[in-house]
Amino acid sequence: MNFIEEFGDELIVDNDADLPPGIRGFYAEISNKKIVLLNKKINTQAEKRCVLLEEIGHYKTSAGNITDQSKVENRKQEKEARAWAYRQAVGLSDLVQAYKSGVRNRYELSEFLNVTEDFLQDALDYYKGKYGIYIEIDNYIIYFAPFGVLEKNF
Repeated sequence: MNFIEEFGDELIVDNDADLPPGIRGFYAEISNKKIVLLNKKINTQAEKRCVLLEEIGHYKTSAGNITDQSKVENRKQEKEARAWAYRQAVGLSDLVQAYKSGVRNRYELSEFLNVTEDFLQDALDYYKGKYGIYIEIDNYIIYFAPFGVLEKNF
């Protein structure tokens, strides 16, 4: 997966891990090695990319063992790792670029960004929570609910 090249020797990624049912990915530091495991049962490259980005988000934003999600501080770290992944895969400038490229619906957008439709929706919900219903970027207005991009003509 080309987009992880920027991490070079920092991360070891196993794309074919035998993880328990329901676990799509896992990040851990073992003996000073940073390891990302991706469940071998992930079916699509888009889903694998989404899971990998979230696990890299843990590498970039999390500290310690956060597997116990009953703890508020662990849930906060989980949320921040996901937010990092959303910003990487579904950046605001990516949404504008998709519009400029002729993308007009969610299916086309998820294909354009190489993410699952669920991940795309979660990213749009994240941005809506952060910015409200819309944000203006240069000469564009990005609406998050319902999703759309409009070019300002003036």
